[in-house]
Amino acid sequence: MRFFALSNFKDIVLYLFPTLVFMILFGLGLSYARFRVRGPEDEARENRIIYHFAAGIKDRDVGFPLVMTLIIAGTVIWAFFYILMHGLLGVKI
Repeated sequence: MRFFALSNFKDIVLYLFPTLVFMILFGLGLSYARFRVRGPEDEARENRIIYHFAAGIKDRDVGFPLVMTLIIAGTVIWAFFYILMHGLLGVKI
């Protein structure tokens, strides 16, 4: 039972705004992932099919978006330090 109704609103804001910021940054990062300086060999490499899967899916040798790399690395680093700090401070989860 909450004694203050404002606490519920603060909890929602603390969950909602980081999620919205993440979704906006993720969408912007993916939308600009293809705009980069390209050389003449990049076009040929991206069009060459290197593997055919059974369902008709074709695999190409294209780069992984930088924003996805940063998001995955940030999640792993955050999880590591989250576990470390809870262990060092003795917080019960």
